[in-house]
Amino acid sequence: MQRRNFLKLSGLGMMGLTTNGVTGYAGFEEQFADKQFRVALIGSGWYGKCDLLRLLQVVPAEVVALCDVDKPTLDAAAKLVAERQISKKEPAKYEDYRKMLANEKPEIVLVGTPDHWHALTMIAAVESGADVYVQKPIGVDVVECQAMLSAARKHQRVVQVGLQRRSTPHLIQAKKKIIDSGMIGKIGQVEICCYYGGPGIFQQEPSTPPEGFNYDFWTGPAPMRPYYDVVHYRGWRNFMEYGNGTIGDMGVHMLDLVRWFLGLGAPSRVSSSGGIYIKKGGLPNTNDTQIATFDYNDFQIIWNHRTWSEAPDPKWPWCAILYGENGILKAGLMGYEYKPYHTEDKITEEVTYELEQYPEDQTERDLEKHCAPAIRGHMKNFVSCIMDRSRPVADIEEGAISSIACILANISAELGRSLEWDQATGTIKNDDEANARLRRAYRSPWVHPEI
Repeated sequence: MQRRNFLKLSGLGMMGLTTNGVTGYAGFEEQFADKQFRVALIGSGWYGKCDLLRLLQVVPAEVVALCDVDKPTLDAAAKLVAERQISKKEPAKYEDYRKMLANEKPEIVLVGTPDHWHALTMIAAVESGADVYVQKPIGVDVVECQAMLSAARKHQRVVQVGLQRRSTPHLIQAKKKIIDSGMIGKIGQVEICCYYGGPGIFQQEPSTPPEGFNYDFWTGPAPMRPYYDVVHYRGWRNFMEYGNGTIGDMGVHMLDLVRWFLGLGAPSRVSSSGGIYIKKGGLPNTNDTQIATFDYNDFQIIWNHRTWSEAPDPKWPWCAILYGENGILKAGLMGYEYKPYHTEDKITEEVTYELEQYPEDQTERDLEKHCAPAIRGHMKNFVSCIMDRSRPVADIEEGAISSIACILANISAELGRSLEWDQATGTIKNDDEANARLRRAYRSPWVHPEI
C-alpha cells in the first residue's frame, strides 16, 4: 500500500501559519465591516445547530441553506435559524448536499453529520470552493482522513475541525501558565480518560423509519442495517458502522488536547485492547472498556475508558492528566488544576461562561453551555483565518493526526497487536493485514475518496 509521501500533503497550497489561540484578535470585528458570509449547514441536528448558532453570534453571516435527510429536523432547524439571523429569512432546505452546494454556492459550509458522512460532504464542499468547519473525528477510516487533508490543500481551503479544546479559554490559560512557562517541567507521562456512561444493554426489534426520514440516504456509504429507533437521532455513536466508538468520539478530544499542549505530531506506535466486557447482549457494538497507548518514544499518552463504572475522581470524569517533573496538571472541560509535588498548594481555574453576554445560551435546547465560549472562540479563529488565508488552530492536518491515531487504536485492539505508524507514508510498517484495514468498504453507489 505504498502511497505518496504523506507529509508532503502539508506543503500543498500553503496558506500561512497556524494561529495560536483564540484571544486577542486585533481588529477582529473591523475585518467584517463590509462583509456578510453566505453560510450553509450539512446535518442540522444537535451539534450542527450548536455550531451554526455560535457562528451567528460572533460573525456577520446569512444562513442561505440547510441540508438534512430528516425533514422534521430540517424544518425545526430552519425555523430556529430564521428567528436568530438578522435577516429573519428562513434558509433554503435541501435533502441532498450536492444539490445544495451547486445551487446556493455558500462561502462557508459547516458539517455536522454523523461521522460516516464527514468525508464525502467535506470534500464536496471544498471542491465547490467553500471553506469548511467539520466536526470531529474528521473521518471513520484512515484513508478518508488523508483524502480530506489532500482535498483541503489541493483546493486551498481553510478547514477548521471541531476540536474546540484548542479554543477553550481556561485551557488556553493552562497551556500558557503551566506548560509553556515551564512550571510543570518535563512531561514523563500523560493519562487521558472518559468514564461517562455509554450504551445500555437493550434489545429492540427492527422497525420502519419514521415519516420524513430518508434512512437509505442517511446510511449512505455505511453498511445497510435494519432500522432501529435507538440509532436515530444520537444513538448512532453506539455502532461501529457509523463511527469509532468512545475512543473515536471522546478520546480524539483529549488526545488532541495533549498534542496541542505539548506540540506533538503523530505517535510512532499505537497499542490497544478492549471489548464489550460488561454490557453484553445488547444492540450496541462499541467497546464498553478500552485502553490505548500512544507512544512518543520518550513518553506515552495512555487512554482509558469505561462506560459502565463511576469515575475514579468524580471531578475529572473526562480529562487529561499530565505528570511533569514538578507537578501534576489535570485539564478538562470544567476547568484545570495544577498541584506541585510535596505541597497542598494548587493553581485552579474554572470554565468560562458568557451567559450575560449571550443570553440565548441560557434557554437554547441541548446546548452544552460550558462549551459555548469555546465554540465561539473556535468560530472566530476559523473566520479570521478565512480572511487572511492562514491555518486555523484546529487545522484539518491536526484533525487528521488525532483522528487517525484513534482509528489505529481500534485496529490494534481488533488485531491484538501494536502497530508501528509511518507518518511519512501514511501506512503501518510491516503489517499488510493492518494496512488492509485503513480503508473501509463503501456501500454502492457511494465511492470512497482517494488521496
